[in-house]
Amino acid sequence: MYLGYHAQRSPQHTALIIAESQESLTYAQLDERSNRAARLLRRLGLRAGDQIAVMLPNVPEYLEIAWAALRSGLYITPLNTYMTADEIAYIVADCGARVLIASGVYSERLEPLGARLSGRVARLAVGKACDGWEDYRSLVGQESSERLEDERVGAIHCYSSGTTGRPKGVKLEALTTPISDGVQKDAAAYAKAYRLTPDTVYMTPAPLFHSAALHFSVAVHGQGGTVVLMEKFDAQKALDAMERFRVTHSQWVPTMFGRLMRLPKQDREARDLSHHILALHGGAPCPIHLKRQMIEWWGPIIVEAYGCTELYGFTAIDTADWLKHPGSVGRPVLGSIHICDESGAELPAGTPGLVYFGGAQACAFEYHNDPERTRASRHPVHPWSTVGDIGYTDAEGYLYLTDRKDFLIISGGVNISPQAVEDALISHPLVDDVAVFGVPHHDLGEEVKALVQLADGTAPSEELTRELLEYAKTRIARYMVPRSIEFVTTLPRLPNGKLYKRALRDRYREAALAARSG
Repeated sequence: MYLGYHAQRSPQHTALIIAESQESLTYAQLDERSNRAARLLRRLGLRAGDQIAVMLPNVPEYLEIAWAALRSGLYITPLNTYMTADEIAYIVADCGARVLIASGVYSERLEPLGARLSGRVARLAVGKACDGWEDYRSLVGQESSERLEDERVGAIHCYSSGTTGRPKGVKLEALTTPISDGVQKDAAAYAKAYRLTPDTVYMTPAPLFHSAALHFSVAVHGQGGTVVLMEKFDAQKALDAMERFRVTHSQWVPTMFGRLMRLPKQDREARDLSHHILALHGGAPCPIHLKRQMIEWWGPIIVEAYGCTELYGFTAIDTADWLKHPGSVGRPVLGSIHICDESGAELPAGTPGLVYFGGAQACAFEYHNDPERTRASRHPVHPWSTVGDIGYTDAEGYLYLTDRKDFLIISGGVNISPQAVEDALISHPLVDDVAVFGVPHHDLGEEVKALVQLADGTAPSEELTRELLEYAKTRIARYMVPRSIEFVTTLPRLPNGKLYKRALRDRYREAALAARSG
């Protein structure tokens, strides 16, 4: 179902809540506001198949504008609010956006864009005024709240996070379908897999520019449920919101789990979370010990999902299955999984290789303006696609991810998984976060380097370095133990849990090469 259906059927049902301010919108209000936004975009000259880009924090306007695109036959590209002006300009130009809607709180990065964007890109500011930008709220308030006469299904056109290079635009579908009751094909799959109903109260502590949060919010609205947005993740405030709004479904990344578990035990146990029936997590590997702690606290309601922006398919695993297959990301819910070597030959259970998704729409996506990258993602024989993840399946078909192909360390001819080393170190009680990658070595080719972010109140020392190395030796093979550990104040991790590892690795590789040549 789409927004307009629920606005007619249950106009006073709450569609959206901002957790911190408790500001809310009913379905009637969200429908009216999205209709006005759709008409504004139409008046600006956009037609079905055109593109808009949005750079907003978690504010009501985000879903208002998203639904305007989804009912106007437009592509909407969410922009990471951490992006630099260069990155914003690149994506807006690459996706061909006709309109950029952004929060004025980012004015320092937005105002210089005027000279860098095509003159055909309309720039609308939400909230705080931005020099050279038109005021979105003033413009949209002038529009009629009547539905467009020719509504069409739109689509979310995400760019990958860019953790392994330039952000990549992913287009999944052509926009030719008139609106009836449906919006997106994957919304029905979400609803079935995660038991979404009109009584669902879904909370996301993550920003809506994160693909999973935006898609899930749209799916919840597709079923007539309530979406609770946090402006910014805070462990204590997240628990407050879950209790206050009687949240039934929530979505997390492992770093959030870690911060929740560091709250005082009495604070965690004092909460009434009896209405909470499903906690979904993904986006990054979750250390096994941390997930066990969360299961002990929340019970058998935790579901892990693995999917990609590119692929119409995903895996999932519930608590009961995960306890039997710890570390797995599950079996396919949509599509099929195939593990292949570099030549494309399928590998037996237990043997790591490239993870391919198969299925009727496995090759339906393309990387926008990058046919070579699109070709590289395809299997050489079968209609399967990969994003470069490495993993294996067990005898029962459960998938285990071991790492990204791009980050595999080859030391002395031996393949080393950075994720395996990270999982070993992160379980130490004094380690808050860790990044592992390969740096050049004169004899081995590469050696293992670890950057460690310590828990609050912990001071780095040579003694602690030795302790961590000895700790690692008890959990992983000696050839995988880092040759060096460096303590850092913080690691560049996005709210979706992904680490900008490529930038870290490249910086340290360049430093190592410079030291060798000097």
